[in-house]
Amino acid sequence: MAVQPWRKGIITSIENETLDTKRFLIKVPELDSFDFIPGQFVTLDLPIHEKPNKRWRSYSIASWPNGTNEFELLIVLNPSGLGTPYLFNEVSVGSEITFRGAQGVFTLHEPIEKDLYLICTGTGIAPFRSMVQHIHKNQLPCKNIYLIYGCRKKDNLMYFDELTALQTAMSSFHYIPTLSREEWEGKSGYVHDIYEELCKHTSPANFYLCGWRSMLDEAKERILKIGYEKKDIHQEIYG
Repeated sequence: MAVQPWRKGIITSIENETLDTKRFLIKVPELDSFDFIPGQFVTLDLPIHEKPNKRWRSYSIASWPNGTNEFELLIVLNPSGLGTPYLFNEVSVGSEITFRGAQGVFTLHEPIEKDLYLICTGTGIAPFRSMVQHIHKNQLPCKNIYLIYGCRKKDNLMYFDELTALQTAMSSFHYIPTLSREEWEGKSGYVHDIYEELCKHTSPANFYLCGWRSMLDEAKERILKIGYEKKDIHQEIYG
């Protein structure tokens, strides 16, 4: 895949999604349409270090292709880092930002001929929001889609109202958030128990995993143990 050029983006909106997570909407003035495939990411070049490779931070695109020249990033604050404190404290609406992309191969394989298990934690939900909304907006034929999303507490859930509503509008979509540190009206515990129960009969499926390496490693081991193959598993590591 060819390396994309560095471009200028303009921050057009910043919204709080949770206490430590923000949604950044970025416009690309030089383009009429910012084209990408759901699941891809962009790399930001932030003025936080002298060395280029120390300035770069990559984030999955959380919006879906809609023919405009804007895209959304979902970013959680890491107080001990350099990149996110800059974005949270120094960037405001109207700020310019340098970025490259979209790039990446963590994308849907169309046509969608198998059940999809989209398994994530934290801001790992970003590429899956893009994928599911893309499927919905374009009325793409699909089997069952299970979005299994792990967070600690309900206040940490991102896009909760949107995805709950989408489950009602999209009969094939099953939104299953689960909380590891709080009892509530939904599922409690970890993501692994949920997909193991859902796919115990090993119907044809593709698994997309997005989150911290420890979660991905455990999920891959469990999915293979159920009886699926490595080719059925796709992943994007955060952090």
